[in-house]
Parts: sequence; structure tokens; C-alpha cells
Amino acid sequence: MAKITYVTPDGVSHEVEAANGTTVMENAVKNGIAGIEAECGGACACATCHVYVDEAWTGVVGPPEAMEEDMLDFAWEQRPNSRLSCQIKVSDELDGLIVRIPAQQA
Repeated sequence: MAKITYVTPDGVSHEVEAANGTTVMENAVKNGIAGIEAECGGACACATCHVYVDEAWTGVVGPPEAMEEDMLDFAWEQRPNSRLSCQIKVSDELDGLIVRIPAQQA
């Protein structure tokens, strides 16, 4: 299990316990985190689960793969630390991960 903190655009933090093997997106949806729309259900076919990975965590989370990079082109206000939360698998090493949700999704 890992604790993940989601920070909404208004600055409110929501900490959730996430099981290993699930995704950051699945845990946001399961816990009713506002701003993660996840329209494609985690198929990496949209950009509605876009998050900004906290700078301290970008090295641990790693870069997006090619398919995710293509979908991030549709993300609103993409940044170097942008990721699709459906592509970030939870593991023990992500315990304490912080992601910020953009003001709007694609």
C-alpha cells in the first residue's frame, strides 16, 4: 500500500491509501477525487486523467512512454511533469507521491 496525495486546483489535499498494482487514476476515481474525469476508463485513449507529478517525484515515477506522450498532446496546459494518472502504477516506492490536478481536463 502507498499513500498518494491529490492536490485539487483550489489547493485542497486529499490523501488516499492505494493498493499496489492499481493506478493513480483508479484510486482517484474510487475515492471521488474531483478533477479526474477518466473518460476512457484507463485505456490511455484520452487525456482526462492528466496530473502534474510533484517535482520531487518525477524521477521515481519516470517519464511517459510513447503512447502516453501522444495522448498528453491533448492535455490542457501540459508541462514537463505532466503524466496521465492511468499510466502510473502504484507500488511501495510511490508511498508519499503527490500529484496536482489541473484546473481543467482536455
